[in-house]
Amino acid sequence: MNNCPFCRIVGGEINATVLFEDELVLAFLDIAPVNPGHTMLIPKEHHASVTTVPADCLSRMISLAPKLAQHISRVVDGDGFNLHLANGACAGQTVPHCHLHIIPRRPTDGFNWGWRSLDELPAAEHQSLAEAIRKRVQESLV
Repeated sequence: MNNCPFCRIVGGEINATVLFEDELVLAFLDIAPVNPGHTMLIPKEHHASVTTVPADCLSRMISLAPKLAQHISRVVDGDGFNLHLANGACAGQTVPHCHLHIIPRRPTDGFNWGWRSLDELPAAEHQSLAEAIRKRVQESLV
């Protein structure tokens, strides 16, 4: 896609600090990092949603991510890491190309996801929700 910045990085139109590349994926340092070493791992083929990434590419991303994260964390003297993939604008996806953030962490880095928790659902509502999800999953995956 001509206007996708990640596709333009893959195509060499935009410079990026590439850390790893193979036939399926590309990993590069984020230009607006949460912490030093913050890396983006993307499929080289354009997919706006994780739901359309071919299984072989998605498998490569998921199997590679913790290995990259471990090496990055060691280089930046991190104590851990986050893997974060937002799917859709309402989930915080700002670039419409599937991407997995690899964010090295330290206890004192000051970064906070700012997550909130809802009150526990009443048991009947919890069960009804679970049943509806199971039915939908079973219908689509069988």
